Amino acid sequence: MFKRQSKGLATILFSAILIWFGGGCGQQPKKPADLILYNGDIYTMNPSQPEAKAMVIVGNKIAAVCKTDKEALKWKGEKTKLIDLKGAFVTPGIIDAHVHFNRAGALINDANLMTVADEAGLRQEIARVVSLLDKGEWITEGLWGAYEQWGLGDPGAEAKKEKRPAWRPNRWMIDDLTPDNPCFLCRYDYKEWLANTAALKAAGLEKGGVEGLELDKMGRPTGIVFRPSPAFDRLMKARQPKSAKRLLDENRAALKALREAGIVEIHDIATFDQIQRFIELQERGELTCRVWLRPDLSLGAKLKEEGFTMGLHPKTKQRDYWLRYGALKGYVDGIMGTHGALFFEPYNDDPNNYGHWRHHTSDDPELKVGNMEKMYNLIKVGLEAGFVPNVHAIGDRGVAELLTLFERLQKEGVDLTGFRIIHAQVIRPQDFPRFKKLGLFAEVNPYHISDDMRWMEERIGAERCRGAYAFRSLLENGARLCFGSDWPGTSAAYYHMHPKYLIYSAVTRKTLKGTPPEGWFPEQRLTVEECLKAYTINAAEACFEADIRGSLEVGKLADITVFDRNLMKIPEEDILKIEVLMTIVDGQIVFPPKFLN
Repeated sequence: MFKRQSKGLATILFSAILIWFGGGCGQQPKKPADLILYNGDIYTMNPSQPEAKAMVIVGNKIAAVCKTDKEALKWKGEKTKLIDLKGAFVTPGIIDAHVHFNRAGALINDANLMTVADEAGLRQEIARVVSLLDKGEWITEGLWGAYEQWGLGDPGAEAKKEKRPAWRPNRWMIDDLTPDNPCFLCRYDYKEWLANTAALKAAGLEKGGVEGLELDKMGRPTGIVFRPSPAFDRLMKARQPKSAKRLLDENRAALKALREAGIVEIHDIATFDQIQRFIELQERGELTCRVWLRPDLSLGAKLKEEGFTMGLHPKTKQRDYWLRYGALKGYVDGIMGTHGALFFEPYNDDPNNYGHWRHHTSDDPELKVGNMEKMYNLIKVGLEAGFVPNVHAIGDRGVAELLTLFERLQKEGVDLTGFRIIHAQVIRPQDFPRFKKLGLFAEVNPYHISDDMRWMEERIGAERCRGAYAFRSLLENGARLCFGSDWPGTSAAYYHMHPKYLIYSAVTRKTLKGTPPEGWFPEQRLTVEECLKAYTINAAEACFEADIRGSLEVGKLADITVFDRNLMKIPEEDILKIEVLMTIVDGQIVFPPKFLN
């Protein structure tokens, strides 16, 4: 298995690098630097040298981490690029351990109506998207209504005295903007869709006469289409797929957002089509962050048959630190936003609903309640191919069932190194101690706190919420945390991926509006240092690469994030004000653009 093979090779390479570079600041360099960062406030995540002033990069590796600028400047050569950090705060490159990359680009370059609740907002967003597209291209996505009942930043049920009136769009609001671009936009629950006149004409529905269309008083289609219905089916059939160029442009927009946020690597919930786009972007020299791919758990046998294992490039099958297969992602249950997370007790606001189990393969559409045998078998197949499982579990029963399955594997002698519970969102008190014995990573999503608290207590009550996003309890019970944004979110919520939002949420446990003043279950707060560890060295360790990255040490890959202020020293309310000044991946400055190599 890859994790047992890599360490020896990495140690040999590390020793060779030290010999070649001359061993750090204290010795005479044997090769001039390509890049020197000096006059900085560097937080290394290396316990033996936690702080530094300057750093030297040769090629794609860190050659020296120095206590003084003078030591670093000894490495200066004729072609060395010098950057005065002017006191900026430097950390190991930020690793986002959970994104849905293809969806992120779609919400940047396609319609994002999640916070839209009036005609003016609708027109503004549609006009923006039209400006990005060629004639004839369809405008899709949408998700209007996601923040209608609870406004963005609401602290929860106590602040919601009455429901806001529902807003419904119609086709005439946008027809003048979209004569050449059919629109088919969904509401956040996918039960209602909006089709403009161009889309209705494409489906032969402009005159109505088909079930599933809302009609006005004059019998004309308003553009609202109900799902499921014959009208919906006809529009879906008429809708044209996005061109390859458009999909690549969405990817480029997502990569731009990531490098502007200081993110050097993502762990992506991979689809086959998106993997091919990653390969193309890499071949074009446009891939500006590392990608650790996580295909579905059901694909373990197929990947093994094709000769893939963890760490191999999806095209070349060679070891690659930019684009490579990682873990396999499985699912126990649904999500809180749709009342799908699995609980031992029913939802407070839906007394007959306990949540639901998630399917894994097309020939097994639903796991029976209490039956984890299918997932057990899929994990075993994945392990034989060299892939560890990273499994989604949100409700308290979902988490408990997964812990029981992992305990079964451990008793059978399976090494659980690198196993992750994704989200680990709501946990019973008796289940926290189980994490330590298993040595698991909890891949948590701190910004969920700031967004989800608007409806958490209404759905599961205050008592169960004590175990929600309980990061302090996880740490105290031996879990290792790694942070993921879940960007861009679900149909019911938009999740920010800029690290300032995740760190703020974990440290304050408040909404972006600063409520509640004392924080939501404040006993679960983390420190900034704990957040940075979850974002760097822990995330590298979670994919078996902590020996080559995740901290700023001699011989490690030069993945670096530079912030405009020291996160360790500023008041918590200022965390949301931080900005990323520079992002370095593999020794190359990928942000800001003026430094692009």
